[in-house]
Amino acid sequence: MTLVRVVASMAWSDGNLSTEEVELMLDRFSSLFSATAERQSALKQELREYLVQNIPLEELVPKLKSDEEQALVLRLGYEVISSSARTPEEPSINQEEAKAYQHLVKLLNLSDEAVNTIEAEAQSALENSDGLVDLMTHQLKDFFSR
Repeated sequence: MTLVRVVASMAWSDGNLSTEEVELMLDRFSSLFSATAERQSALKQELREYLVQNIPLEELVPKLKSDEEQALVLRLGYEVISSSARTPEEPSINQEEAKAYQHLVKLLNLSDEAVNTIEAEAQSALENSDGLVDLMTHQLKDFFSR
């Protein structure tokens, strides 16, 4: 669940996360991680609590267990901040999001080459997807099926 917490932290970096986005993520992620309706309901509540917590990235990043988890977190974080702007006049990645993302990059301590590759893959995936939550669900499903 550290992955979800880091992504939630990135999603909140600009102070804007819609109720619809939250509910969609909760539905998709709970069905991804649980098979029964009872467990999905319990997991939704647990995930909802993660989304409202403001745990510093410095506490979360060291809990990532592998290079693959770090790369996935960076990719999902990039996708979250790149997916939309708060207003039509604002760039898709605003200053708060850019600052939070650079902080995440620094904490992950990945090479510039790895970061550039992850960002390019994320941007391509965003351009060719049906939406952020669908894309994230697919990537998490792939990651956990390995």
